[in-house]
Amino acid sequence: MNIEQSKKVSPLMVILAFATVYIVWGSTYFFIQKAVAEFPPFIMGALRFLIAGSILLIWCIIKGEKIWNPMLIKHAAISGLLLLLIGNGAVIWAEQTLPSSLVAVLVSSVPIWFVLLDRAHWTENFKSRETLTGLFIGFAGVILLFVQRIAESMSSANTGAQVLGLLILIVGSMSWAAGSLYSKAKSSGYPATVNTAWQMFAAGIAFLPFAFLSGETKSFSFATVSTGAWFSIGYLIVLGSLIAYSAYVWLLQVRSATQVSTYGYVNPVVAVLLGVFFNNEPMSWIQILGLAIILTSVLLINIAKARKERKVAVKRRMEMAVE
Repeated sequence: MNIEQSKKVSPLMVILAFATVYIVWGSTYFFIQKAVAEFPPFIMGALRFLIAGSILLIWCIIKGEKIWNPMLIKHAAISGLLLLLIGNGAVIWAEQTLPSSLVAVLVSSVPIWFVLLDRAHWTENFKSRETLTGLFIGFAGVILLFVQRIAESMSSANTGAQVLGLLILIVGSMSWAAGSLYSKAKSSGYPATVNTAWQMFAAGIAFLPFAFLSGETKSFSFATVSTGAWFSIGYLIVLGSLIAYSAYVWLLQVRSATQVSTYGYVNPVVAVLLGVFFNNEPMSWIQILGLAIILTSVLLINIAKARKERKVAVKRRMEMAVE
């Protein structure tokens, strides 16, 4: 019996957690771009995750949770580095030069990386026609967006920065999927809140050396930051990290990674709408087509996974009935 089936959780809690991840995370792209306009990327990452992680650790202590578990801290730190330092750090870096809506569209390819990196399920994944079709279509969508952005940026003064941002974003998406799978595999038996707290705290600490080595600490002054940027950081800490990220880590413990990865359907739509209507970001028909292609591929992959999980569940019920 797997973790998801063994845990009895409230359906309402699951629905609320999914709604939070779907909607709040879709909005974080908009607020990251607002914050990174005034905060250097590494300082921003350190500030966001150190504060969020510290608050959550204090909350765990108040609740009487056991936080000093060396094995838990080790696994949480590795997950935090993959998910937040590399995965979320790539988003922060990319949004210095790319519109938040385009970043969200490209990140919507994450469920594809879930399938490719989930080695334990390679046999069933690559025997599925829907999964293989979804992978092919998804990569076509990513390439379409990538090629278009390169073509557009050739006439721009920051061509290199935009292309670098795209490459970093692809690596970040892969790292996010790898971190999610690692967290799911290693978090069994640990309190989700404690696990989340150490993930964020470890990532916040890891951002600091990069802030010093890049020279951000020498050129940045907190006194120059506007109220709007501080509000964006506050939104990311409270809603993006303490609430939405905690919900995500919890969902990974009680639901399949494939099901949780469906946030990739909704996040880009929310981000695109916010970017277009509130940030005046242009959205070309090629970008819309790329988004549609990627989301179609994710849908095909998850349909295949849902059918497989349904068959396994039916088979298990039949076996239990015979016993």
